[in-house]
Parts: sequence; C-alpha cells; structure tokens
Amino acid sequence: MSLVMDSPPAVASLVDLRHVSFGYGNEGDPTEGHQRLVLDDVCMTLPRGQVTALMGASGGGKTTLLRLIGGQVRAQQGQVLFDGQDVTPMTTPQLYAVRRRMGMLFQFGALFADMDVFENVAFPLREHTDLPDALIRDVVLMKLNAVGLRGARGLRPADLSGGMARRVALARAIALDPDLVMYDEPFAGLDPISLGTAAHLIRDLNDAMGLTSLFVSHDLEQTFAIADWVIILANGKIATQGTPDEVRHSTDPLVYQYVNALPDGPVRFHYPCPPVAQDFGRAGRA
Repeated sequence: MSLVMDSPPAVASLVDLRHVSFGYGNEGDPTEGHQRLVLDDVCMTLPRGQVTALMGASGGGKTTLLRLIGGQVRAQQGQVLFDGQDVTPMTTPQLYAVRRRMGMLFQFGALFADMDVFENVAFPLREHTDLPDALIRDVVLMKLNAVGLRGARGLRPADLSGGMARRVALARAIALDPDLVMYDEPFAGLDPISLGTAAHLIRDLNDAMGLTSLFVSHDLEQTFAIADWVIILANGKIATQGTPDEVRHSTDPLVYQYVNALPDGPVRFHYPCPPVAQDFGRAGRA
C-alpha cells in the first residue's frame, strides 16, 4: 500500500489547477485537427512559500503545464487559478498584469545575446516599471549579488559559462520580486558544481524572498534534496505526489521504475515489435 498523499498539506495555495485538460492538434494548434491529449483532468495545488517539483518522462506535459499557468496556452477544460483568478479567460491586459507577478527561468537561460548581463536583468524592470535609472541600477545589482554575479555585470552572454548564464537568467526572473517563479529544467546541461549551485539558489531564494517555486526536473538527487513537494506526471495524469521521501518509497510500479531509473517496467525497454522468431527465423528471411 502506497503512503503517498493525494494533496499537499493544508497551506494557502497560490496556484490551483482544477480538472484541467489540454491537447495539441496535428500542427501544434490546440484548436484544429485531431487532438493529442497531453493533460487529462489534472488537479494540483501549489502551496504558497513552498518549492514544488514537477517530474515525469519526457513528453509528459510538464512544460505544457508551465505554459498553462503563464497563459501561453489556454486550458480546453477546467480552471487554472492564480491567486484565485482563472488565467484561461483573461484578456491580454489582464494576463500581462498577472505575469508581472510571475518569474520564468527558461531552459538554458534564453538570455538576450546582444545585451550585457546588467541589461538582461534590467530588461523586465525597464519594460514593466517606471523606475528611475538609479533605482534600476540598485535593484539589478542586488539581484546579481543574490546569485553571486554582481562582478559579471558587464559581460556578454557569450562570455558566460552555462552555469553562470543560468544564474543571470535567475536574477532576471526575480527582478520584479514575483510571487511565483517557474523553472523549466534548470539543471539541464550543468556540471556538478553548477548544478548544486543552481539547486541551492532555488531553495535559498525561495525562502529568503518568500517565493513560491515550481520547477521541472529530471535530476532525482537534487530535486529530492530541495523540494517540499514532488508531483510526477505520466500519461496525462498525476501518477503520484507527496513529499520526496513518500515519492521515493512509492509502491506504484511506474513511479518505482522512474525513481529507481530502471530500464524496463511499465515503460517498456523494447518498442512494440514482432516476435524475434518472426524477424530472425525462416519466416523473416523469406
């Protein structure tokens, strides 16, 4: 019998997904053609002030879920609530107002190549506020100092290592002091030192700034070390959720295979194919 809980402990939530379904059409357009259902009647809660990890096999809908919260795509069924407001029917001005309360760290950073580090971090402040240059300078340097890169303010993205670029992107994501920060695979492609640094920054900044954090990850060790709550998606649904320890000891076959990195299980090693005798026997040579 699994000890995994069905929902996080009772804490005020910032984000709630209520029976959300979403699929893509043949051309990636969710409004046309045959639907490939990515998320199917998903319900989940992000507690305020906590770090929630979103895990699961590639193509399982993790990044799509981030896009739904940010309003880049709209749920076809259900509600995506941010601080009690449904993001799905929002007008563009309403959506932009909500997004100012969200920070996003894209996979591999997505820094502007023609701007130096300082201007990359200053970009959301210049776009969304009327702060004077002197105050923008102070805010940018404080954010860069928080990620250990105040001294790199004049460098270009091309001069940065992968780990440094990710930290600059994190400073940009928190520039507006958001309520929610979302991270799309923040550990991908990092060396062990940079990976550990990124993981500790997610945890430390979440606690120091009173953030709510949601990150997509495939790194079990670092994820279980910093997350308060872990959600595993599979086949368009939540396969399990719970504290890291509860998920680690889940008896669900699919979760067990994922957590223990087993090559075979509910997710089969062999792609469906004819029997070996059919391909390599006399019948196969005929």
